[in-house]
Amino acid sequence: MRYKHTQHSGLLPDYRIDPYKLIEADLKDVYEDIRKELVSNTQNEELRTIATYYFGGQGKALRPMVAILVAKAINYHKDKSSVLLAPQRQVAMISEMIHSASLVHDDVIDQSDFRRGKPSINALWNQKKVTMAGDYILAVASMMIARLHNDDVTLTLSQVVTDLVQGEFMQLGSKETENERFAHYLTKTYRKTASLIANSAKSVAMLGGADENLAEVAFQYGRNIGLAFQLVDDLLDFVSSSDTMGKPTAADLRLGLATAPVLFACKHYPELNPMILRRFQEPDDVDRAFQLVHKSQGLEQTKFLAQKHCIEAVRFAQSLTESPYQQSLLVVSDLVINRIK
Repeated sequence: MRYKHTQHSGLLPDYRIDPYKLIEADLKDVYEDIRKELVSNTQNEELRTIATYYFGGQGKALRPMVAILVAKAINYHKDKSSVLLAPQRQVAMISEMIHSASLVHDDVIDQSDFRRGKPSINALWNQKKVTMAGDYILAVASMMIARLHNDDVTLTLSQVVTDLVQGEFMQLGSKETENERFAHYLTKTYRKTASLIANSAKSVAMLGGADENLAEVAFQYGRNIGLAFQLVDDLLDFVSSSDTMGKPTAADLRLGLATAPVLFACKHYPELNPMILRRFQEPDDVDRAFQLVHKSQGLEQTKFLAQKHCIEAVRFAQSLTESPYQQSLLVVSDLVINRIK
């Protein structure tokens, strides 16, 4: 196996595979099929319009892509088969639906104006209707989970929704001491972002007949990819333009949130601590915190932690039989660490 060592990715595999191209046929109609599910379960035209708004195909489709790749890598590992099972593809759809339902609810909570480069759902319809549309997406996803007729998968995917709500509650609170604060942030990040990717990966593995150990490999791969993805997301909030991100930058600070770059910067600039506790509410807090993060090593340390999680994800993926799908899992870790939006 060949490796490349770049300032961006650290020590990660050098493969020329494009994961999206490899599973293009399996991924192609995911958004269309989700829209069909949402449209077919209600006669209310406005509900159909609101619920399908974020399924126009503008997203990165990271969650369904990872779910499909893990499914195919597991299937090959077990049976030398590259066929994606229908229930595994359903989980890929369900994962994107749960994610989008959480975005809908986030937009209401955060009062966002933009998402994915277009007006947020919250800016176009009233909050009550938007909140109910988010609930509706979750309800249809739950019906799809029930149709899988697999109790273990039902429990695993239900855990995701529990984690999402708890993560959102954690985000509304904070901790007094610095050590507690970072642990609080990592747990919140797992619950809000990584749990969905980890448990979707575990679910497709179980549907492919994986035993407990193999299902755990899938789970840990997804968990580490999810944590790395969110760490990079938190970093990009400080370095990308709003045009690139499709949403305003420094958005987290404006929402009163202290993410990894700020928490790392605290070690060099203790004056950030009172700002964190008051959730950056004073007039100059956001600008000052933004400057201090850039003056500190906060961004580099966040990137380093994301790299550690990517390398850990690679370690789990390497325990699977080598196949184009397994190799793509390695490439995904590189895509996550090097993404710019």
